[in-house]
Amino acid sequence: MVKENKTEGSPRVRFAPSPTGYLHVGGARTALFNYLFARNQGGSFLLRIEDTDRERSSGEMTGQILDAMEWLGLEVDEPPVHQADGIERHSADVRTLFETGKAWRCFADQDELAEVRARLREEGRPLRRQEVPGHGDEETAARVAAGEPFALFYAIPGGATTFDDIVHGPTTVEHAHMDDFVLLRSDGTPVYNLAVVSDDIEMGITHVLRGDDHLSNTPKQVLIYEALGVTPPLFAHVPMILGPDGKRLSKRHGAASVEACREEGILPEALVNFLALLGWSPGDDREVMDLAELVEAFSLDRILKKSSVFDPEKLEWLNGRHLQLKTAERLAPVVLELLPDIERDRATRERERLLAVTDLVKTRARTVESMADQARPFFTPLEELSYDEKAAQQHWKNPAEAIERLSAARNVIETTEPFDHDTLEATLRAAAERLEIGAGKMFQPLRLALMGSAESPGIFDVLTLLGRERSVERIDRALEALAARNSGGLDSSSPVGSPGSPSPESPS
Repeated sequence: MVKENKTEGSPRVRFAPSPTGYLHVGGARTALFNYLFARNQGGSFLLRIEDTDRERSSGEMTGQILDAMEWLGLEVDEPPVHQADGIERHSADVRTLFETGKAWRCFADQDELAEVRARLREEGRPLRRQEVPGHGDEETAARVAAGEPFALFYAIPGGATTFDDIVHGPTTVEHAHMDDFVLLRSDGTPVYNLAVVSDDIEMGITHVLRGDDHLSNTPKQVLIYEALGVTPPLFAHVPMILGPDGKRLSKRHGAASVEACREEGILPEALVNFLALLGWSPGDDREVMDLAELVEAFSLDRILKKSSVFDPEKLEWLNGRHLQLKTAERLAPVVLELLPDIERDRATRERERLLAVTDLVKTRARTVESMADQARPFFTPLEELSYDEKAAQQHWKNPAEAIERLSAARNVIETTEPFDHDTLEATLRAAAERLEIGAGKMFQPLRLALMGSAESPGIFDVLTLLGRERSVERIDRALEALAARNSGGLDSSSPVGSPGSPSPESPS
């Protein structure tokens, strides 16, 4: 008689990674879907570390997986379970299968089995006990008595196995197409399919949500559940995540692990949002969603059957949107960590300026690294400021002309009152008109003088955040560099990263 799985009521799901490497984004998505389903249904989200492969498993990688899940905000409801702790129970379940006639002893070594499998494949027949030489009842009894090591194989019965997958629908596999399969190796360790079933029964798992690379394992696992007298859980197999080339996502495609995404400046909220939309849809046009919104909207019937493509540009776009949603107070410490020591020290002392700069650059950035790159020039000491040569060749190509425009801008900046965005814009545009040039012809040389590059936030925001004194000092330093270039002190092809004699650092 088949008995019910021991859990009743609320669903219990699990994420079961192997600690053999960093948490892959595909694994992270599996964990996320399990988490969202459990939270949406008021169920339990559990973690099992599948560490029975002792040669490949690593305690360090277990720690990395736990850290990645914590970073993503995927909190488990019970202490993590280690599969290696269940070895005795696994063996006991195999003994039950053997004692009830569902399993047989196999004394063949790997080479012998390979020969048998190759012959049977050519003949279009499955592997069965009677096809393996030396496995009759008498031979088996003699080999057991002699103490020969053996593996235990599950004996596939006649008929077919059918299970109803939540994503893919009803699936039937004829047993005539299935080989008898290993349950317990000759060294006494269980194989994946047996250990997973035994563990899921012990943990009371009601729903198994996992990648569809496990779809082929499901008929075997259903057979084991039924042979142990337990109703199988419900299965939902999620399509794989593919790289832009249509192949399974891997390191060759870039950031294929949670750790790599984290190192590239992706926020956990953005990665969670992105992964949720890889293979699932909220049923409306929403794209930017936080974890609470995802929990509320999640349902298994909206998991897509088609594989999804990992689009790094979409991830960066979402990251930028989540950056914009965060306060400067939340982002400033992250930006500080990525600044070099000198800039970090100055930014720490100038907290109000740091918050204002962070608030400004977050609207233009897609990653935390980009925010730090944009914030850095605001806190670079005067003598450390260098100028991008490519930008200088374009915007300071004619040193005399650049000197004229910077000098006019300097006069305006030094005298404008009040020193705010709108007033500076009006007075600098008027100065450009007096020179009979387009505003950009003044603003770009000025931007280079202030920030060292041709790219920055809006020039008037830059001026107000630098302040009058620091802005004038930077213009003076640029004028020195241009004067040296104009007089031949610097060849037109020379870099201008160290122009002229350094001026004293501003105390502001």
